[in-house]
Amino acid sequence: MDSYALLRPLLFRLDPETAHRWTLAALDLTVKLGPFNPFKKHLPKLETEVMGLRFPNPVGLAAGLDKNGDHIEGLAGLGFGFIEVGTVTPRPQPGNSKPRLFRLPEAEALINRMGFNNKGLAHLAGNLERLGKRGYILGVNLGKNKDTPQEKAVEDYLVGLEKVYPLADYVTLNISSPNTPGLRDLQHGKALDSLLSRLDETRESLAQTHGRRLPIAVKIAPDLSPAQLEEQAQTFLRHHMDAVIATNTTLDHSAVQNLPHGLETGGLSGRPVFDQSTSVVRRLHNRLGNRLPIIACGGILTPEDAIAKFEAGARLVQLYTGLIYHGSGLIDLTLDRLKKRQMHPTGEP
Repeated sequence: MDSYALLRPLLFRLDPETAHRWTLAALDLTVKLGPFNPFKKHLPKLETEVMGLRFPNPVGLAAGLDKNGDHIEGLAGLGFGFIEVGTVTPRPQPGNSKPRLFRLPEAEALINRMGFNNKGLAHLAGNLERLGKRGYILGVNLGKNKDTPQEKAVEDYLVGLEKVYPLADYVTLNISSPNTPGLRDLQHGKALDSLLSRLDETRESLAQTHGRRLPIAVKIAPDLSPAQLEEQAQTFLRHHMDAVIATNTTLDHSAVQNLPHGLETGGLSGRPVFDQSTSVVRRLHNRLGNRLPIIACGGILTPEDAIAKFEAGARLVQLYTGLIYHGSGLIDLTLDRLKKRQMHPTGEP
């Protein structure tokens, strides 16, 4: 049994947010051990180029675990090829009232209604400015403040883009969280078209100032019809987006409705979202081919889950809930599986 399997029962006795804070605090302490850090990984290189960026390996951390960029160095030591921090909003906000995070162990799932709780752009930017040389790709996930009127939502994303432009390797537009009222409306029609048009225009202006073009990814929901996905795909291409992250959490709780906390309000992640999320990846890939890379996120709890995402058309994968249930060993196992698959594409030994 690995060390996390021994530790998990103790962590699961704690409130989920308390366990989250304590785990990240412990990870920060290991950074101070330098070369004696027992969690520092020297994993196989599986370099891949996506969005014009060279990723050391294709396994990344999804946004939400480190909203404020307070723990990047500790997380980087776990072996991720890329780390996405946030979601960050222009102004600090407390998020929704507690309790707002729930474990569903029988389903290897979480339900959250965090509500973009974060310390704001200035705090995150300060953390990024203090980072030294990086051996991984760093993304920043941008959102809007809850009290920003819907008609002014684009301004929040523009402020975020301008602030982190010189500090990030890419940015992600989070327009698919179910926990900010009205946010998912930005995924459709004229609202999406206007948002991406303004961001692409501003990005081109910033590229002239900074001497580089910052890639933009868009994170979408799994609760989309084929017609909505088709519309999104066309809009992403029209406004020169660089990747799509599929997917965020789902509002469909039917798979867990009979479990404790299964009917809590919020987005469901983990095992129950795997099939739905993978289907979105497959449909997008069938529509987009190689014109727009897909970053798969949703229900990856084993190396085989990651392989399934790649086979559906993903170029990169992101972990979150799988780490809660299986620890950082999931990164090692996934990279080892990918390495063997690279060596033996047919799966033969």
